[in-house]
Amino acid sequence: MEEQHLLKGPGKLLNADGNLSQTGWATRQVLDCNLEDCHFYRLKFMQGMRIKVWDYYAVTTPTHFFSFTISDIGYLGMVFAYVIEFATGKYEEQTLSIPFASGVKIPRNSTSGESLYQGGGKNLRFDVDGSKRTLSVRWPGFGATTLNAELEFIVPAEHESMTIAIPIPGKRFYYNRKINCMPASGWVEYQGNRFEIQPETCLGNLDWGRGVWEYESFWVWASASGFLKDKRRIGLNLGFGFGDTSAATENCFVLEGKVHKLGGVKFAYNNKNFMAPWTMVSPDGRLDLVFTPFFERVAKTDLKILRSEVHQMFGRYNGSAVTDDGKKIEISGLIGWAEEHNARW
Repeated sequence: MEEQHLLKGPGKLLNADGNLSQTGWATRQVLDCNLEDCHFYRLKFMQGMRIKVWDYYAVTTPTHFFSFTISDIGYLGMVFAYVIEFATGKYEEQTLSIPFASGVKIPRNSTSGESLYQGGGKNLRFDVDGSKRTLSVRWPGFGATTLNAELEFIVPAEHESMTIAIPIPGKRFYYNRKINCMPASGWVEYQGNRFEIQPETCLGNLDWGRGVWEYESFWVWASASGFLKDKRRIGLNLGFGFGDTSAATENCFVLEGKVHKLGGVKFAYNNKNFMAPWTMVSPDGRLDLVFTPFFERVAKTDLKILRSEVHQMFGRYNGSAVTDDGKKIEISGLIGWAEEHNARW
């Protein structure tokens, strides 16, 4: 594996000139997210229109995928949720586009604080308190029904995650933390049914993103949180696209809460037919996966100045991964996702 830089903390993400103080990766958030020190426009008041922040939570159960997001993309807040039933392909998604992110609150760091949206009778609250992350959702008018949820994710201090800080041209940057395989408990109510969420079978994901992108951006992200045949928890986090990843990629897998870092990973897929199998292979032989989709989620936004198109494929991973100490892990039928995202934002 090519050399990758490890972030060292504590410290600030940005220096006094608005540049990244460090580039690289870590297994937790080690740098304070001081977005107030951005300096990519001469007129400072305009910078807030280009800074983007989001908290995306999801839980994978044996039968369903539930996802909830609160985001502020500068001139607009976007709050959305979706539900997918694996066996039938039944799918429901609702998105709120909120001018100037009115009613949206998102904390500074991933380690504490509250993400909140309240408006139109809808209430989403994500709270971080030590090792416990709680989600409370009340969404009347979610299609023809109501979506309610009370979820708790446990992230012990020793549970590792993938954090990267990478530069983007023009004093832009991406600061991201992904947490896989969070044991989940609680319940979700949807279409008159109550789904019990139990940590023995249900695992959560967090995609915590902060940064400033070029107006036209592209990326691919693949992830999963599930169980091996021997019941050990296994997570995947793979991606490529924007930014300078010479200091670090976000590629890794997570086995029983420990990150096993990967270097570059080559993706092969057909963007004319996203339902065709994908492959993800590392040149050093540590990762060899085939991803076979069974469902395609397409999310399009066209607000003139903001356009986005996501093809998020849900499917099963099969193949192998090699741990840092050289042990080969067989992956069979692991449910997860892989997406291509094109944005003008």
